[in-house]
This record gives sequence, structure tokens and C-alpha cells, in this order.
Amino acid sequence: MSLSFPGMPGGVAPRPAVLRSSHRTTVICAAVVLAALALVLFTLLRAPMKDDIAWLLYVARQWLRGQRLYIDLVEVNPPLIIWISAVPVMIGDLIGVSAKTVAVLLFAGSALWSAWLSARLLRGVAPAFDRVPVTFAVIACVLLLMPGVEFGQREHLLFIAVLPHLAILTRSLQRQTTGLGLAAGSAVVAGLGVALKPRYLLCLAVVELVGWCARGLRIRLSPVVAFGAAGLYAAAILAFFPSFIDRAVPLAVTLYGGTDTSHWELLLECWKLLAGVGITALLALTMPRGSAQRMVLAVLAGFAAAATVAMFLDGKNWFYHRIPASTAVVLALLYWCAEASLARRRAEAFTGRRFAALMLLALVPLALQADKLGERLHDRLVLAVEPEQSTEVKLERLIRREKVRTYVAFSEWIGLGFPVVEDTGVTWASRFDSMWALRGELWRARMDGKPPAEWPMRLWVAQDFIAGCPDLVVVDRRRGPDDINYPSVLAAADAGFAEVWARYRQIATLDGLQVFKRDGEGCATAPPVENNE
Repeated sequence: MSLSFPGMPGGVAPRPAVLRSSHRTTVICAAVVLAALALVLFTLLRAPMKDDIAWLLYVARQWLRGQRLYIDLVEVNPPLIIWISAVPVMIGDLIGVSAKTVAVLLFAGSALWSAWLSARLLRGVAPAFDRVPVTFAVIACVLLLMPGVEFGQREHLLFIAVLPHLAILTRSLQRQTTGLGLAAGSAVVAGLGVALKPRYLLCLAVVELVGWCARGLRIRLSPVVAFGAAGLYAAAILAFFPSFIDRAVPLAVTLYGGTDTSHWELLLECWKLLAGVGITALLALTMPRGSAQRMVLAVLAGFAAAATVAMFLDGKNWFYHRIPASTAVVLALLYWCAEASLARRRAEAFTGRRFAALMLLALVPLALQADKLGERLHDRLVLAVEPEQSTEVKLERLIRREKVRTYVAFSEWIGLGFPVVEDTGVTWASRFDSMWALRGELWRARMDGKPPAEWPMRLWVAQDFIAGCPDLVVVDRRRGPDDINYPSVLAAADAGFAEVWARYRQIATLDGLQVFKRDGEGCATAPPVENNE
């Protein structure tokens, strides 16, 4: 059977040197991807699991055991991420492996699948995509490394799910067709992916608008299927999880603002991302009008711009909210560098000082992103090399030494509860993952002059504490005297809590955390004394 390569007549076998070069390129690309994968797996599996993801795995496990989502377990995210998190929990229980290990492997496998499928779809769209192994290696390394310690967050999974859909869009802009089954399947995955964070439906709308601006108004099947899948998911929530609408949404609307950051502060914190989005849009204009190169950059720039808007609508200064926009920007800038280098080699454009200036313009935001990623990865690598130095592992050792059965932490840091609870097997004495809801109630009370009557968080936290009767309690006061003293707030709100809390004594200080243990058995408060006079 004969092989044909681009630029070679059909049926003419390539020279042995070409085959050797192609084989060498494939081997190098595979080695690079394996190295990136090894780094990610070593870091994630050795260091304590990211708290948000550990909490979702815990919620999924409790849901599988029969607890009611949004009622017995307080969570403000739509249920899809819980369904996804239930998969590694079930697989792990089936084969006797921790849910953490299965989750990391599944997320890494999803990233590699998305990268390979996207690389295959992009072949032939533009010169830089002609070598599938190279395209795959670049995309895979970006998807594996860009999230850093936030690997597996919803924003990360969202971009993994959407990328093949974006590749199909760029193909359609070049009048290239894609099989109906593949296009529809990728659209369903993309629709469900953005449904993880419903605001990101804006991204699918914007990239379609980019296509209309480039090639005129033309209704494609893929976005219709994507939005249809998201709509069916929303209908499923209404039908099977009405408590999400009745409880989680009002709770989030009322209290989640306590963790908001002003848009001005976000602008200052995210200037590197905003510069990258602007430079990506500018570099797209340097490509020939109507060319595939401009289309690819325009689609990625449009997605990044829409994802940035969604991030600002969220209003949180949390790094992982930047993952979709940052990943799109990095892929776009790497793609521009590749295309510009190829064009210069062919002496078609970007010669002399113009090439150097534009290349510098592209490399600066890439360097800024790499510096930020390196900083975050370094800290996690240190913990991966010496996990026993982490606060979580120290706390787990203390829990095992004290033979603790029930435990809770008064802190906004979810990490004091998760993955500690899963790793030690203790019972978590609260329906909340942390004290964010209590802080939100205090924030709302300052805003409105009174706490929200429908969400009495102080009473609920106190009731959970008395009912759960934790053997050990960690109090986080590391932010200084001006921060919230949760035991004092709860004691002032509930006399029963005050009586029970008096039975606890501090036994240790751990990395600045105060550790309390209960004296005696039980937490039942004395019944009120009847006055018969």
C-alpha cells in the first residue's frame, strides 16, 4: 500500500529520510507528552488533593449513599459536576483504588483525548497543523500543565470538553466538512461542558458570532445541538433536582456575595490575562484577511474574550476562574508563533524587524503565563516531594493519633476538611464544606442591617455542631484579630452551642491553627429548668 503526504503526488512512496524524520518527530512528541503527564501525576497524586475537588468527591460519595443533594448536603453548583465526580468514586470502590487516584487519571485521560481529537480535526486547516503529533503534543501539554494545582476544576473540564467543538468550527470556516456523528457528539460534550458553568454558554454564542462575521450568517448544526444538550440538562435539573432551584440558587444569590471581589480589583489582578486577550486579537489582524490562520486566532480570541467576561460576572478573584480564557490565549499565541515562523521561512511575510517585534509581542504574555504557572507548580511540587510538610497531612496525623471519630473545622479554607475527611475516614460534623455560608450571612447582615431570616446560618452551623458532636475542632484564626472568631459568633447566636463549646479545650497549635478537643462524652445540652412557682 502506498502512502501520500502533503505536497507529494498520490501513490508515490516517501523517501526513507522522510519516514525517519516523521518517526523521530512522533517519538519526540510522545516523550514530551509523557514527561508532562508524569509531572502532573506525580504532583497531583503525591500532594494533598485540591480542596474543591476533594469536597465534590465527598459530596458524590454521600449522594451515592442516599443523602439528599442541596438538602442534607449544601452545595451551590448544578448537579452535573456531582454526577461526574460520582464516576471515579464508583470506579474506585469497585476496583479498590482511592477516588482521588481514579479522578486524576480520568481527568488526565480526558485531556489527552481532547488534545488528540482536536489535533486530528485541525489537520489540513492551516500549515501549522499539518503534523498531527506536534499539534497533539502542544495541545496536550497546555491542557495538562496550564491548570497547575487546579487540575480537574470545572473550568478545566469545561475547556477540555469545548476544544474539539472549536476545532470543528474552524474546519467549517474553511469549508471543510466533519462527519455528522463526530460533529454532533462533540457538540453534545461541548454543551454539557459549558453547562458546568452556565455563564460560559456565552462563549459558544460568541465563537459562533465570530464565524458569522467571517463567513456570513449560516446556521450550523453543531451549536444547535450544543445549546440543545445544555437545555435538556437544565430541564433534567428542573425535573429531578428541584431543590437546586428552590434552595441552592437562592442561597448563592443571598450569601455568595460575601466572597466577591470588586471589578476594579479584578482588573488589577487579571491584567496579564487581559493583556494576553488583547494581544491575541491584535495578532489575528496581522494574518491575511480571510485566511485560515486569522480564523483560528479569531475563534480562540473570541472564546477567550467571552470567558473573561464570564469570569468578571462571577466576580471572584480565584485563579481557576481564569483557566478557560488563559488556556485559549496560550494556545492562540503558540499557534501564532508557529504560523509566523513558517511564513517567515517561506519568505511570505513577517520579515526583518516586523517579525522580531511581533514575535516579542506574542512571547511576553506567554512568558507571564509561564511565570505564574511555574510559581504555583513549584509550591505544589515541594509538597509532592515532602507531603508530610503540608498542613493537611499534619492534621491527618493528629486526627489518627487522637483516635478522632468526628471532626469539623471553623475556617473558610475547605482544605481543612477535604481531603482530610476522606483520607482519615472521620465523620464531618457539618452539612457545609467550610464557613463560607456563615461569613456570607455576616456580610449580608452588614449590607442590609439585619441577617437574612430565610438563611439562619449561625443557627444551622450551631445545630450541626451539637448534633455532630465532633471529637476534634480546628479553629482558623491565622488572618489576625480582625477576622471572624467563629466560636464566639456561634456562642452569641445559640446558647446551646455556648454550653457545648465550654466543654472543649485547646490541645495544640498546628501551623497557626488552634486545635480543640472535647472533654467528656456527648454534646447533649441540659434541658431547661421548669419554673413552677
